[in-house]
Amino acid sequence: MRRSVLLVPVADGGLWSVRSGGVRWICGFTDQTALARFALRHASGDQPMDYAALLGARIVDEIVPALGEPAGLAVDIATEDGSMFFPPVVGIVPAAVAVDAGAGADAGAGADAGAGAGADADTKGARA
Repeated sequence: MRRSVLLVPVADGGLWSVRSGGVRWICGFTDQTALARFALRHASGDQPMDYAALLGARIVDEIVPALGEPAGLAVDIATEDGSMFFPPVVGIVPAAVAVDAGAGADAGAGADAGAGAGADADTKGARA
């Protein structure tokens, strides 16, 4: 994930994200086909969805800490059986913003949160 270039939708001057399970999830896509599946449900009108191409490392090392709230990376959320979630835990995001920092949690811990139905779309603060 860190070395991959991800396509992150841009809306209202910020990166597209959703809140679910107390976490802001920045949504990234591995290719234009995955982004297009997402855009079919979330794009407004006939306008193509704008996006930024960002390294996964930049998202989790720079953008997530700048948000000032628990945040992680959701990849390919519109791909059935292909979604990946990188939660705000030690080993994925910097320890200073990890929700499990100092809790003695396993660095490989996963998340049980998703960005599916019921998640609130929100782009505030998710700036590249």
